[in-house]
Amino acid sequence: MTDETTPPPRAETPEALVAQLIALLDVETIDTDLYRGHRQPGGVGRVFGGQVIAQALQAAQRSVEGKDAHSLHAYFMRPGDENFPIIYRVVRDFDGGSFATRRVIAMQKGQPILNMAASFQRAEEGLHHRDTMPDVPPPEALRSETEMRREHIEEIPEKLRPFFLRARPIEMRPVTPKSLIHPEPAPPVWHAWFRATAPLPDDPALHRAVLSYASDMALLGTAMLPHGKSWLSGKMQTASLDHAVWLHEPFRADDWLLYTTDSPWSGHGRGFNRGRIFARDGRLVASTAQEGLIRVRG
Repeated sequence: MTDETTPPPRAETPEALVAQLIALLDVETIDTDLYRGHRQPGGVGRVFGGQVIAQALQAAQRSVEGKDAHSLHAYFMRPGDENFPIIYRVVRDFDGGSFATRRVIAMQKGQPILNMAASFQRAEEGLHHRDTMPDVPPPEALRSETEMRREHIEEIPEKLRPFFLRARPIEMRPVTPKSLIHPEPAPPVWHAWFRATAPLPDDPALHRAVLSYASDMALLGTAMLPHGKSWLSGKMQTASLDHAVWLHEPFRADDWLLYTTDSPWSGHGRGFNRGRIFARDGRLVASTAQEGLIRVRG
């Protein structure tokens, strides 16, 4: 039996990792509109922001019937602590014929760590256009981020190597690799394919949560590209300040999705980033935006 305060060890096979991710995002009902988010097995230190966003979305989705989430807007207030579960309280602000809105407050140790507003819509047809997917190599022609990290593991501080090499439920294959140790100034644009490493159940709400989880993996670093900085280079202090996701079209998070990001501005210790997520058939299935702290210390 696993002690409540001691997370079980992380799984290693793709199927087990994805099963852990599904369990992580399966928030537990405590009472009406009150949920508990599980802890990341083996998690240490600060909770990954994508986890909090995805769990908050799952809590909101549990309170809505007949409508699908089409957008969320979240503000991070405090870092989450991996030593404690997260409590999510859902507020039912509006239930209309076409749309519904929810607010979610994520709490740890009696303090809010994230506020999120989410909107839901009943399915309907309408005028349609879409942006064009960038012309990039297919994922089969690229190496995974983990493979590239292994090649340079000797350059990573020893205490960080387990984190860099641990198996993850989301695989990313960057189109243009970037160095975290010796970054060079580059245009603030980045492309990467990503997907869950094993098949997911046929639950559209879960696929939306997994995409929201993965959407926090690439944005913040884009604002540092033109400055030749990364969270490992120099004395950088980084953190997500807010995060928005718009869900446009149906998709599967266990099929390859192209995440293309750009950063039109940074200044005053903050960087603004935008993202577009395309299905392999060229459909624009989601858009994202995030402002983050990119503060140079010392």
